[in-house]
Amino acid sequence: ELMEDNIMQAEPIRGRCVWTGAELEAAGDWLRTWPAESFPAIDAALARDKTSGKGLTDLTAADFPLPGLKDYFADVLAELEDGRGAVRITGFPVERYEEDELRTIFWGIGQHLGTPVNQTAFGEILGEVRDESHDDGRVTQQLAEHRTGSDKVLASRARARSTGPLRFHTDRCDVITLFCVANGIDGGVSKLASIPYIHNTILQRRPDLHALLMQDYWRSRPADEDGETLDNVFALPVFGVRDGKITSQYSRTYVEQAQETSDVPRLTDAQNEALDLLAEVAEESCLHSAFAPGDIQLLNNHVVYHGRTAYADDRSSGQVRCLLRLWLSVENSRALPEGYEVLWGSTKPGALRGGVGQAGR
Repeated sequence: ELMEDNIMQAEPIRGRCVWTGAELEAAGDWLRTWPAESFPAIDAALARDKTSGKGLTDLTAADFPLPGLKDYFADVLAELEDGRGAVRITGFPVERYEEDELRTIFWGIGQHLGTPVNQTAFGEILGEVRDESHDDGRVTQQLAEHRTGSDKVLASRARARSTGPLRFHTDRCDVITLFCVANGIDGGVSKLASIPYIHNTILQRRPDLHALLMQDYWRSRPADEDGETLDNVFALPVFGVRDGKITSQYSRTYVEQAQETSDVPRLTDAQNEALDLLAEVAEESCLHSAFAPGDIQLLNNHVVYHGRTAYADDRSSGQVRCLLRLWLSVENSRALPEGYEVLWGSTKPGALRGGVGQAGR
């Protein structure tokens, strides 16, 4: 009966957030360039912070003033919430700065866009996405098989810190922001897919499977991200809609990990079929967009799934891929459906929410 109700009540999502990769690439309206006049202000803010005596994560927007970019940032945030859900800003001259300076600049810019939230229970708030495996491909092979040597599902964090591909997923924040500091020698292409398009397509093709995705799936709270918690699993629908706006919390890895907990209900064949179809539609409709050094990519996690292709570094030449990452809570965020507090902490629009609770707090 509940499934029939969901089928009857479901409606397509409307707006510019519904796109295919081909449409987004042809329109090009998700792309921005840094205004040339912004760089003197960024340099002045950087010089000021070098003498402030403050630690990086103590810096606020007032400590890194960029008054000329107020309208620019407001336009970016509007595009993320009410437009495409994705923005790529190009043209930042990374070659002019040391890596620690780039970290300060990225943090300062982030302060003008939202509030950074923790990415792990252990205080990681400005992350680095780079290869930490250094093991001649063993982890990459495990990634391809989605398994570790102990036959446990390989954690998302381990996947991100390797050269392997990443499946489509969302992160636990309103907006994920990635800053390409340096590229490897090949691959690492960003893959973006419109959640509303996927929602609408599954609703049209298989309303029975769409109804399942509107119901609870169990996920894990992995120890390498959340620490040791009393509630190491939680249940949430893959798709949720409130006031005509969609949200999605999706990571196949977390669903697979939850199946290793004995008291979690076993996934049905139909539930797995629904997740397979979601991945299929995401793959067939996604945008492939390679990073260039200096690119900053911002994604609304309620609207866009992201992944990447495998990549290769050349450590002998120093050509090593490095992305800086911020998870942001933003003031113009959408209201979330009732029950989503289990992951987000708050469902109120504009609330400080998301991220990972801190160990011992």
